[in-house]
Amino acid sequence: MDPSLIRIEKQDRIAFITLCRSEKKNALNDALVKELTSAFSSLESDNNVKVIVLKAEGDVFSAGADLDYLQRLQNFSFEENLADSNSLKELLLKIYCNKKVVIAQVEGHAIAGGCGLATVCDFCFAVPEAKFGYTEVKIGFIPALVSVFLARKISGADARELLLTGNLISASRAEEIGLINSIIEKNKIAGWVKQFATDLCNETSSQSIAATKELLSKISSPELNEALDIAARMNAHARASADCKKGIDSFLKKEKIKW
Repeated sequence: MDPSLIRIEKQDRIAFITLCRSEKKNALNDALVKELTSAFSSLESDNNVKVIVLKAEGDVFSAGADLDYLQRLQNFSFEENLADSNSLKELLLKIYCNKKVVIAQVEGHAIAGGCGLATVCDFCFAVPEAKFGYTEVKIGFIPALVSVFLARKISGADARELLLTGNLISASRAEEIGLINSIIEKNKIAGWVKQFATDLCNETSSQSIAATKELLSKISSPELNEALDIAARMNAHARASADCKKGIDSFLKKEKIKW
């Protein structure tokens, strides 16, 4: 495993996965998605781990897709885009349906795909300075996969506002609409999350947690996999659209996009 992408540490039945691409604002690319999927799969089967914490180095939790990655996507075929979308779908499902409790410790902005990572965790705790948003529509793309999970987490009106405007919202607004659980000061969040995870380890049954998470996924989203399959195909189609190509090209050139 490339240590430059993620770091895994274990302490007192808590596993910490840290995104280690601070120089790239912890942006997602195919390699990072693969490493995260592998990490969550491995920790799910680790009997010495009860809680998983996802966090990041630097002052940005994750800024979404890597710029080099976006550039490569412009030359992908539909089949390549679909395979890539399915890789991201696998990661999001692996977090959302993980048998262990997954906590997002967000100490910086979580944008687009980065916000998607925070969305699929069981709990999300953030610093006051963090901002959240799904900015895909601003570059001619669609927030396909994350919309499936977001629609199951917050109200329809709030989900539409976030997904259709692409605007960033403050941590306080994110807490208000239920996107995150609590806001913790930066100098306290690490200790606070550690104590929260420790309490879960000491006060809850691993089998009950796994069964309850399975129950919640089934009763709240009986068509989850079908919805994600549709979203993955829409994601792949959107990447080939003229607007997406125009938006990504302008974004990469740092030019104002005229829609």
